[in-house]
Amino acid sequence: MVFALRPFVPADLPALYRICLLTGAAGGDATPLHRDPDLLGHYYAAPYAVLEPELCFVLTAEGEPCGYILGTRDTAAFNARAEREWFPALRARLPRPAENDTSADADLLRLIHAGYSIHPDVRDYPAHLHIDLLPVTQGKGQGRKLIEHFLAALRERGVPAVHLGVSERNTGAIAFYEKLGFHCIGAYPGWRAYGMRL
Repeated sequence: MVFALRPFVPADLPALYRICLLTGAAGGDATPLHRDPDLLGHYYAAPYAVLEPELCFVLTAEGEPCGYILGTRDTAAFNARAEREWFPALRARLPRPAENDTSADADLLRLIHAGYSIHPDVRDYPAHLHIDLLPVTQGKGQGRKLIEHFLAALRERGVPAVHLGVSERNTGAIAFYEKLGFHCIGAYPGWRAYGMRL
């Protein structure tokens, strides 16, 4: 199988939504959890590709997208821009869920209506990233290549440090990040923050 890494192009957006859904349950397929298959992508993938496409890279297998890495060089500035340019339209057509709605869709809708925030412990790590890979890519060194490519792009832009969040249930991803040299910044209910100085 031939893998290739290339910059994001707008035609990739549906593939990003699909990959985000297929990896959205602590690395597994989240399709059964969601009535609206786009909610995960609305929050975790698409805004980065749309608002900061120069830091969005797509992995292909035989020409078909099978993974991505994306993020921002400046989390605070990105969050402010998303609040102006991304979330208002989503909120207008996706109402807040009822308070007694405990579904996975409701959880994501609450995130969309709350917007992005920065955990105080990661403020010294201004960039952040999201990486998702379909099973066909895993165990073949592709994740490492994506991370190295993204970190190189951050270094070119003079970024001093980067962070990411990972579900505490995603033990494979935690081991992967630690092997690449990320250190645990903090452990919180349900997730951990990892960081790297550049």
